Amino acid sequence: MTEPPRRRRLARIEDVAHLSGVSTATVDRVLNQRPGVRAITVQRVLKAAGELGYLMDGALPAQALKPWRLGFLLPAGTNRFLALLGRLIGSSQDQLASFNMRARVDRVESFRPELLAQALRRVGRDVDGVACMAIEHPAVREAVDALADRGVPTVTLISDIMNTRRVAYVGLDNRSAGRTAAYLIARFIGARPAKVAMIAGSLSYRAHEEREMGFLHFFEEMFPQIEVVGLREGHDDEAKNYRQTKTLLAQHPGLAGIYNIGGGADGIGRALKEAGRQRDVVFVGHGLSPDTRTMLIDGTMDAVITQNPQTSLMDCVAIFANLRAGRAPLEGTTRSRTEIILQENLP
Repeated sequence: MTEPPRRRRLARIEDVAHLSGVSTATVDRVLNQRPGVRAITVQRVLKAAGELGYLMDGALPAQALKPWRLGFLLPAGTNRFLALLGRLIGSSQDQLASFNMRARVDRVESFRPELLAQALRRVGRDVDGVACMAIEHPAVREAVDALADRGVPTVTLISDIMNTRRVAYVGLDNRSAGRTAAYLIARFIGARPAKVAMIAGSLSYRAHEEREMGFLHFFEEMFPQIEVVGLREGHDDEAKNYRQTKTLLAQHPGLAGIYNIGGGADGIGRALKEAGRQRDVVFVGHGLSPDTRTMLIDGTMDAVITQNPQTSLMDCVAIFANLRAGRAPLEGTTRSRTEIILQENLP
């Protein structure tokens, strides 16, 4: 005779608490839909309950079905790539809905850390997760950590921030990006003495600071005959970048290359065209957008270093989905890939 199958022991609330790493009281609050539990903890408890069979299909509380609300804080201004990213987020609501998420985009005046800190605290009251282009400043670090205390995770996007409890960074290895820009300019110029310059948005962005360091170190190590004559800040503004480029061309008539670390590339291109230098000054910048695409086509720009905005958005979504499910933030994600776009390989 065959032995009758053993009955599986029914899961208890203590089992759910043990698997999710919280107290039985917290599990009770989640399952009975009482307030006072962080969104991440709610999802972890529900995941554990589902794995143990504690909740039957169709019996999940409302929290399991409630969409996660994401807030994206992006700098305002004339940076075309960031404008493109903002529009992409706004037009991707149907795609986000398939992940049971929805997103809002808030603009913050560029290069103002106190305004970014205020926006983080304000938006953090209404969302379950925040993504922002961070500024290195104590006020911003405090705001990120204050959100972490309330169970609202922060993902840094494009530019990172150190010594905080942000959960992940989505963006390029910016030191490598700066070295890549230097390599491209050096190869275009050739092995001869020359002068090149940099125009940054602001070094308050760690991304811009790291790109500058990579750029400088590459020439010091590999092409010492090429002199970097200075760094100017244009705050990603086309008009300011136009004036900065005019000044550089006047001060250094033989200038051979310009590296635009941030946005506002159109202003640089306009100054080069007015001076008739668009064919002999090597121009490398960041962010494939309508203006940089046009300048690649007409030969004003030689190369654009970029990252795919759609991929960046979906990396953020994957990170928040992992957190909601109680997984490690970067599980299943890949490091952002640097893309080099030339006239001949425009997508």
